[in-house]
This record gives sequence, C-alpha cells and structure tokens, in this order.
Amino acid sequence: MRVVSGKLKGRQLKAVPGMNTRPTTDKVKESVFNIIGPYFDGGLALDLFGGSGSLGIEALSRGIDKVIFVDKDGKAIQTIKQNIEAFNLESSVEIYRNDAARALNALQKREVAFDLILLDPPYKRHQLEDLIHKISDYQLLSKEGLIMAEHSKEVELPVDLGTFTRTKQEHYGLTVISVYRFAVKDEGGN
Repeated sequence: MRVVSGKLKGRQLKAVPGMNTRPTTDKVKESVFNIIGPYFDGGLALDLFGGSGSLGIEALSRGIDKVIFVDKDGKAIQTIKQNIEAFNLESSVEIYRNDAARALNALQKREVAFDLILLDPPYKRHQLEDLIHKISDYQLLSKEGLIMAEHSKEVELPVDLGTFTRTKQEHYGLTVISVYRFAVKDEGGN
C-alpha cells in the first residue's frame, strides 16, 4: 500500500495488522481520486472508517488541509497514528476511536461541514444508507462537498439519499464506488 499521487506520492503505508480491515487497493484508490478530485484546493475531510488512514492520507497528499479520522478498532487507530507520524502530518489531522454513528453525533455538536466525506465500511457490516441519511440530517457536508462510498457490488444504494443524489458510480470487480452530492434543485420559472 502506498500514496498514489500528490506531495507524498510513492510513500509506503503501514497496513492494519490482522484480518479485520480490508484495505482499498492502490488501483481502486487511484480511480476513486480521479473521480472525486483528483486534487483539492484545501478543505476539510472526514475518513469515517479510517482503517490504515490510506484514503485520508491520500486526500492530504492531494491538497486537503485537514482530515478527521475515525475508526472503532484499536489496531486501526494505532496504524493511523503510525502512518501520520511517519509522514509528519500530526498538525493536519484529528484521530478518534469511536463508532461511526456516534462519531457523526459528536461532529454534529461541533457544527462542522466537510468538503469530502470518505465512507469505506466493512463490506459485511455496511450501514451506508443510515450514515448518509445522518450526514444529511446533521448538515455535515458543505454545499460543494461530496461523499465517496466504497461498497461491495452486492450492495445497491439508492440514487437519492436524504438531501443527496448519486452523481457517479463506478465498478471495479467486487468493489463499487458511489459518489453523492447535494441534489440540484430545479429552479423552474419562465
């Protein structure tokens, strides 16, 4: 696993020990960022299922200013911290050990809005629809922001979720990338 592009291009990432996480392959990660970026002019990102920190670190490498990492697994949190320290990114991150839904509740109280939200939950325990509805209800996405959801091909996400609409969906073998943004309201008129 490595950083694919940007200022940290080519740097190796530590993987989470054990079999509890499924890292996004470099090929899929490169495709994800070609869809959602590929580069950013600053902004705040949320990596809600941080794992090794691979997706959030890639976002930092490509120009995001700050990433909040969340994962409920202790080994994942340790791996994120090790990767962040190895790349000297401590001033650009916050790292929390928490359940995804509870983390969203806490973030709502902070009244933050993210420019990029990365959702890559375990395929077997995905709760993407509920989480995207919460993000919508809690107004956690900025007006121009987007949500990237990685899921298995067995998961069918609706086109419209909360105040968001799916603007892109790409298939990579067993993996599907779904991108959501605010639905554009039809102004109508004469």
